[in-house]
Amino acid sequence: MGRLIPWYPGIETFKGRQLHTADYAGAEEFAGQRVLVVGGGASAVQLLAEVSEHANTTWVTRREPVWRTGEEFGPEIGRAVVAKVEERVRAGLPPHSVVSVTGLQLREQEQAAAARGVYRRRPMFQRILPDGVRWADGTIERFDAILWATGFRADLAHLAPLHLRESAGGIRMDGTRVVRDDRIHLVGYGPSASTIGANRAGHAAARALRTLLNSPATL
Repeated sequence: MGRLIPWYPGIETFKGRQLHTADYAGAEEFAGQRVLVVGGGASAVQLLAEVSEHANTTWVTRREPVWRTGEEFGPEIGRAVVAKVEERVRAGLPPHSVVSVTGLQLREQEQAAAARGVYRRRPMFQRILPDGVRWADGTIERFDAILWATGFRADLAHLAPLHLRESAGGIRMDGTRVVRDDRIHLVGYGPSASTIGANRAGHAAARALRTLLNSPATL
């Protein structure tokens, strides 16, 4: 998996600090700063709670966040979520993130941040400036740091010579197995790209590969 930092106009001109959540070492390093947190996933929600205790934070996302309320997230819901993500990869479509299916839910440790108004979301900016960002309405706001909570994407460029992708842009999967070449299993792609599906996927891939390696045709 490779960290994903989307390109925006002016991103190379920003003179403050830019970092991905993978580089995050703790909220204290932002003490007293103005921090822009970009991303609509669970990591953004969690880091906003932490960083906002030490810094002035602003949250931006491409789409309006969808909050999950009511029923607790349990095994049955988890299986349903994995099944929805799996539908796309079975059809050879690029996978969507798991959070796009689950929605966002505040944990107990994030309730205080919600009470402080930390999760007031703003739309994405139009351009990054050397000392901040500019929104579509011309409003400019200054920031000391931009924290990209924009997740990860499957880094499969090294597999390009195998021509595994479908015309729809994704890799058609049956569980963890690549349909175009059943010798290849991708754990961490599609539904197994989250903790919800990863453990089950790892076991399934290991069993399938053991069977393949022990088959007479392989020996």
